[in-house]
Amino acid sequence: MNTSKEIFSLKGDVAVVIGATGVLGGALAEGLAAAGSKVAVLGRNEERGQARVKAITDQGGQAAFFACDASSRASLAEAHKKIEASLGAPTILVNAAGGNDPKVTVTAENPFESISLEALNANLDLNYIGGAFLPCQEFGPAMCSRGKGSIINIASVSAHLPLSRVMSYSAAKAAVLNLSQFLAREWATKGVRVNTITPGFFPAEQNRKLLFNDDGSPTARTKAIWGHTPMNRFGESKELVGACVFLASHGASSFVTGTDIRVDGGYLSQTI
Repeated sequence: MNTSKEIFSLKGDVAVVIGATGVLGGALAEGLAAAGSKVAVLGRNEERGQARVKAITDQGGQAAFFACDASSRASLAEAHKKIEASLGAPTILVNAAGGNDPKVTVTAENPFESISLEALNANLDLNYIGGAFLPCQEFGPAMCSRGKGSIINIASVSAHLPLSRVMSYSAAKAAVLNLSQFLAREWATKGVRVNTITPGFFPAEQNRKLLFNDDGSPTARTKAIWGHTPMNRFGESKELVGACVFLASHGASSFVTGTDIRVDGGYLSQTI
């Protein structure tokens, strides 16, 4: 019988983490590397990307940075080619890029009817087209042809229940959730599993201004979030790693596809 360490080992795997230059994506990249996978760090910011690679290699892991615009199929294809030449054929894909643009945040000063189609499409491009659709198109078929792959898309609690203010982000993440279930069915007999992780509230660069005042005190929105979260706190990025390693591991989750793991402190379980 395999030990738990062997079951969760990612030794021999090559993981592509898109958005690894961010807080949550970076934590996932480091967690996958710690489990034994080689990691391709993809993002637009080379300085942050190289810093993430250094954090991984300093811990004894293997990683390389590849500049990539996930909203461009050509850019993804070029990165894919370089990854295969440098690290090997990807067997894990984590789509962790995304964020909400203030231009599509619905407020009293920027009501729903004022949201431009241009701003809406840009946010959908970031969170759905580049956040899952195009990367799955680029890396998924190659995994299918080899008969082995695990794709993990990062959704959001707002994919299940649309949150106030972030209307287009909620819509995009709902599309990510739906796409993941669609691909799970399409690729189930081809050795490729597709699942999602639904994070609750994790402070990151893109939402910090919504959650904290300039003096560091919690905003009214933060107090409302904590009041709706049974654990009464925000999550820490490291708390997403276990779910990601489980879904990435071909030994631990070989019969798991089309599922959504909620890492939300109980947020979606709370009613009144």
